[in-house]
Amino acid sequence: MKALTAGLLGSLLLTGVAEADVFVSVDAKGSYVLSNVHRPGRHYERVIQEPDAPRLSMDQQPQMIARQPYAELVSAAATANQLPAALLHAVIQAESSYNADATSAKGAGGLMQLMPDTARELGVTDVYDPKANIQGGARYLKRLLTLFDNDISLAVAAYNAGPQAVLSRGGVIPPFAETQRYVPSVLRQYRRLQGLAMDAPL
Repeated sequence: MKALTAGLLGSLLLTGVAEADVFVSVDAKGSYVLSNVHRPGRHYERVIQEPDAPRLSMDQQPQMIARQPYAELVSAAATANQLPAALLHAVIQAESSYNADATSAKGAGGLMQLMPDTARELGVTDVYDPKANIQGGARYLKRLLTLFDNDISLAVAAYNAGPQAVLSRGGVIPPFAETQRYVPSVLRQYRRLQGLAMDAPL
């Protein structure tokens, strides 16, 4: 890996690609993958480090997430559904600002603002129970990520506007004003909690 890393580093420097952290990892097929995103569950070796990058260190990131409201419930739901806890926190922040009693004009309720029909489908009998709401919202978000091939932007758009609104437009973020505001807001908070640059690809 060291020889490969040295070669990749040399190539990147020659091409001038040295403006952000760059990591190398090995994917499931044994291929080497370069990325400026450090994804959970993979082993990475940093080949380029951005100087003075305004990001959280890997030590600070878990502490920041642990300081969020309902951190233990979110962590449990994230683990059970194989989701980043930061993504659940970002959705909760956008949906209810961590108000477990929040109710929207359309009838969505609780931390993750579950609609009555969605809540029933997910087996959530009390949307105002934080544990049940977060677990249900996490299951729904995981379903959307699976539907949209782990495209976080589309899954978040579908969480706000409904999956059909995304599917019927050929897999793009719907042009609704609310959704156009919602998606960047969630992704901004997700990147912040992940310790990523605001323009880091997801």
